[in-house]
Amino acid sequence: MRPSGQIWPTPDSNTAASGGEKLMRDGILTIDLASIQRNWHAMCRQLKPGTECGAVIKASAYGLGSERVAPSLYAAGCRSFFVATVDEGVSARAYLPRNATLYVLAGVGRGREADCLSRGLVPVLFTVEQLQRWRELAGSAPCAIKVDTGMTRLGLDLGVFERLCDERQLLLDCNPILFMSHLACADEPEHPLNSHQLQRFQWALEKMRTLCPEIRLSLANSSGICLGEDWQFDLVRPGAALYGVNPQPGASSIVEPVVELRLPIIQVRDVPRAGVSVGYSATYTLERPARLAVALGGYADGIHRIVGSDGFGILAGRRVPVVGRISMDSTIFDITEVPVEQLPPAGGGHIQVLGPSLDVDEVSARVGALGYETLTSLGDRYHRRYVE
Repeated sequence: MRPSGQIWPTPDSNTAASGGEKLMRDGILTIDLASIQRNWHAMCRQLKPGTECGAVIKASAYGLGSERVAPSLYAAGCRSFFVATVDEGVSARAYLPRNATLYVLAGVGRGREADCLSRGLVPVLFTVEQLQRWRELAGSAPCAIKVDTGMTRLGLDLGVFERLCDERQLLLDCNPILFMSHLACADEPEHPLNSHQLQRFQWALEKMRTLCPEIRLSLANSSGICLGEDWQFDLVRPGAALYGVNPQPGASSIVEPVVELRLPIIQVRDVPRAGVSVGYSATYTLERPARLAVALGGYADGIHRIVGSDGFGILAGRRVPVVGRISMDSTIFDITEVPVEQLPPAGGGHIQVLGPSLDVDEVSARVGALGYETLTSLGDRYHRRYVE
């Protein structure tokens, strides 16, 4: 270890840097588009013949950048995409061809019907008021209709839906091309609500098909696909599984990791004695002399959910623990166990906090988060590197 309290030299952040030097100073978020394509094909292989596999690209493809992800999925063969809002649909239409169908899961707010019509967006309607407005303003433009079968979130109440079926004309005038619902507990295969929702959906679709015999049906999300053929119907909507989240928690994953996140080391210091506190509020005290690395990336970048206060990263093939509270822009790691000869020169280099050996499911479970949360919490200050 170097002399007492010495701060190791690091590259000067104020020096004008070349692209390569600047990259060494950035957090690097690598997104493997080929892995996303392979994950989409992996979900396709779970399907019964005749079922189409769509893709959910809402929230900018779960934080990974839908402007790059969606065209990659289209190139793999995907033709049905799901976004959350009209604005997301308008953006997606700019990078997806017109023959890609774009469904808007949160429906259409008052005054946004024209945007749906001009961009060829298909709103998912789930209130009587939305249906009435669509009939008045959209002419024969298609829509999707959603019923609530047990999620108790978005969707027509089954009683209201039954009344609409009896009255017929409002539903027919809206030109529905897709009839759908959403599973609440698909990631728990044994949960009784999965079967209850399937039964309710089957009851509702029988009524819907008396009005629209050719309408397509959709129930399954990523985990719903893995419940089996009974839940798959005509169109499935995988989301998180495409981005590396295991759709079958507790079982071997059928998808592969997609992201790698590495944080740059911006300072290394030797602390020569025990008893020294580290970080805000002095919540952590060193029990021995230590070598600490400060990495650029903190809770403003999603690190509070990715690493956690009892988390770790990987440096030179070794796990290095987080010490002290995570700051807004930085995280401190104890790298004492990494041999000096394996440290990057001049205190530079990166610590990996997500990657093949630290996948989204593992780090999410460790901090009590969902894989969805981990992905969507990734900040916009990282250098994003896409692998085709």
